[in-house]
Amino acid sequence: MADFQGRIHDFNEKGIKIVGASVDNLENAGKIVERRNLSFPVAYGLDAGQFARLTGAFFDEAKGYLHATGFILRPDGRIDDAVYSTGPIGRLVAADTLFMIDHRVKTASENK
Repeated sequence: MADFQGRIHDFNEKGIKIVGASVDNLENAGKIVERRNLSFPVAYGLDAGQFARLTGAFFDEAKGYLHATGFILRPDGRIDDAVYSTGPIGRLVAADTLFMIDHRVKTASENK
């Protein structure tokens, strides 16, 4: 989330909204927002198992946590791309996300 916060001006200039989500309760999610100085909304209290079933995210039932999952949504809310992590690597990063969106927009305009 800190990486996306660091590039927030680039997303804002393109009219792209960022939303974070956490299985943490309000208090713990609030600590993350405060510690990282996040200016974008962060949902809290997600049910990890239900989220995994609905999205295909990897949920470690034995340890009780959800691996990082990232989505790029189209303006109509449909998923355009997703990254599912199964461990400590394999996450969307701000630079790649911006590149991917620019590429998709350019390709879409060329195909019209």
